[in-house]
Amino acid sequence: MKPIELLSPAGDMERLEMAVAYGADAVYLAGTTFGMRSFAGNFTPDQLRSAVALCRRKGVRVHVTCNTMPRNDEVARLPEWLEYLNELGVDAIILADVGVLSLAKRYAPRVPIHISTQASIVNYESARAWYELGASRVILARELSLDEIREIRAKAPRELEMEVFAHGAMCVSYSGRCLLSNYMTGRDGNRGACAQPCRYRYALVEEKRPGQYFPIYEDEKGSYIMNSRDMCMIDHIPELIDAGLDSLKIEGRAKSAYYAAIVTGAYRAAIDAAVQGVPLDPVWRDEVEHISHRHYSTGFFYGYPGQYTEDSRYIRSWQVAARVLSCEPDGTALLSLNNKFSLGDVLELVGPGLKPGPVTAEQLWDEDGSPLEQVRKPQMRFRMKLPVCAPPLSLLRRPKDGD
Repeated sequence: MKPIELLSPAGDMERLEMAVAYGADAVYLAGTTFGMRSFAGNFTPDQLRSAVALCRRKGVRVHVTCNTMPRNDEVARLPEWLEYLNELGVDAIILADVGVLSLAKRYAPRVPIHISTQASIVNYESARAWYELGASRVILARELSLDEIREIRAKAPRELEMEVFAHGAMCVSYSGRCLLSNYMTGRDGNRGACAQPCRYRYALVEEKRPGQYFPIYEDEKGSYIMNSRDMCMIDHIPELIDAGLDSLKIEGRAKSAYYAAIVTGAYRAAIDAAVQGVPLDPVWRDEVEHISHRHYSTGFFYGYPGQYTEDSRYIRSWQVAARVLSCEPDGTALLSLNNKFSLGDVLELVGPGLKPGPVTAEQLWDEDGSPLEQVRKPQMRFRMKLPVCAPPLSLLRRPKDGD
């Protein structure tokens, strides 16, 4: 099978470093304006320059999102930003608005243009039209089946690249074009400020009985009218490659650095296995269960996913215990603590180029070499013997609450 790009989220510099270390071919990120995740942290102009330099050194491409639907005053500020992206030589600008496309061609002529999923591309004529307007890639709507994607690929220009979301949160609206947040909170989801009201838990309240919450039942399990599951296509990478796609995208610029690392590492292993024609090691499939997520589905790739009515909560079973700062060849590592643990605790070690596996805390020392029974102060530095020489940004994790 041909190689396919693994495109990972980078909400800030920490998450970018994790995505790069754990195997991303490209990252997508935003400046402090014009991106669809205004609460992700994002990058100032100087931070973006540093991010591009880091990615250049590592051979990783940088895609910058300008995919909001800008108002008049925002459009007036776009040319300066686009000229800056052109100067930096980023690898793509992701946009959804035809006016932004026109400005990008004028002010960032050296940068390829990718059309965001916000444009809701669901047919080959739409893909062709964007190509004729100057796009080099389209990011297809998440509501498409794999058969529909194959037909679009077959009938669109061969030079036009195609990208899909393969993992992460789904939106209750059509490819994220939602007005619910704006209506309820005044935060415009189409301009990067979605409050995610579809993730709230709702109940019925009678006017004269404040504080009394009555569930709204569809059946004996209740009603979950906005209960979208998360997408997970890690078991179907060969089919996605076979459909002729050029890039697989992981959702999650607003999610944690741990999420960026673990999901990127798992999909890196899955893509490499597919290209080599070998089965995916189950340990990598299990990795996507180690991050905060809703119950998984395959989205719309194999038909309508149906309504999930068991619960609407996130599954959060694991937490980061510590991060590796450096490591000696014999496995003696300097770490920074996230969550406390003690001698004798069994943890898991995962890292760039490492297969996840168990490790027991048999010896702990402070930075001066004095033995410790427990490490408990967040951000404290300590030493611990690991079974392998783990590279920086490797992680120790454990089940939450010790269970």
